[in-house]
Amino acid sequence: MTAHNFNAGPAALPAPVLERVRAELLDYRGRGMSVMEMSHRSKEFEEVNADAEARFKRLAGVGDGWRVLFLQGGASTQFAMIPMNLVPRGRHADMIVTGAWGEKAHDEAVLLCGSRVAASTKEGGYRRVPRRAEITLSPDAAYVHLTTNETIHGVQWHDVPDMGGVPLIADMSSDVFCRPLDAARFSLIYAGAQKNLGPSGVTVVMLRESLIASANKDVPTMLRYSTHAKNNSLYNTPPAFAVYVLGLVLKWLEDGGGLGVMQAFNEEKASLLYSTIDESAGYFTGHAEKGSRSIMNVTFRLPDEAKEKAFLAEAVAAGMVGLAGHRSVGGCRASIYNAVPLASVQALASLMREFSRRG
Repeated sequence: MTAHNFNAGPAALPAPVLERVRAELLDYRGRGMSVMEMSHRSKEFEEVNADAEARFKRLAGVGDGWRVLFLQGGASTQFAMIPMNLVPRGRHADMIVTGAWGEKAHDEAVLLCGSRVAASTKEGGYRRVPRRAEITLSPDAAYVHLTTNETIHGVQWHDVPDMGGVPLIADMSSDVFCRPLDAARFSLIYAGAQKNLGPSGVTVVMLRESLIASANKDVPTMLRYSTHAKNNSLYNTPPAFAVYVLGLVLKWLEDGGGLGVMQAFNEEKASLLYSTIDESAGYFTGHAEKGSRSIMNVTFRLPDEAKEKAFLAEAVAAGMVGLAGHRSVGGCRASIYNAVPLASVQALASLMREFSRRG
């Protein structure tokens, strides 16, 4: 039985991509070996690497003046790498905090550059993104940082506000390419691949070349963006297999019609689950306020912990995995990333309706 995969990450991968990987696992295009066994200096892998960067830029709608880097260490390493590279001595970063991952990014930046919170929705339990009037920016901030989608709380920005010319940096780990990207608003975006782009092990950083040129020079070699840009992400041995799979996922997105088509598909899945929650007469309660609901991570509660445990047990018996909420908040969470089929979401909605009917 194929599982209904609602894991938050590592998460579902497209079936056509997995089939392609299986077909090429032992013999990549007649080479007699897997991509996992090839030298990262080989012509074949250099083509894999360059193709993945080109596809990412096409999907993001950017051209010259931008670089796409394939790095290691997850988005969590970027929490430190960004201020190390981009905050000059005596300056600071403004952080907009809408959940647990925004908190982590802020805490790491505090260690390095005197980060300040420009807005936070913690007091309300991270149920929404802040309104523009609630964001207080400082005139000398090196950049503004936000998390476009908070995986744990199920809160997503649907209209990122203008930051008045201050460079905007975004952690898009859990919603990158779930919809078209207005790259002109950003100076740098980053994303761990394991939710919407591919397997774990590779982190994508897309940034303006002007940022690379003006970045701090007193940064360890492996933590400089310039090091990886100069060497096309091949300064050291890269996570070659993860980059290869990521490239296949990007091809799957392009072949499927692009990000506009993907947005419509994701909104259909999310709408089905949120309508099931809203029509349950209070049996299911969504965490995020309606205007900030994520189309990637649907978070909800049942009337009490005993019913949540019973519901999750029935879900597992029905082949549904990954529905337990994050250990820090509990409850339930359905991660419905790009590769999660509509049939899986329909099966979950059906189970939710039946479970609430029985009370």
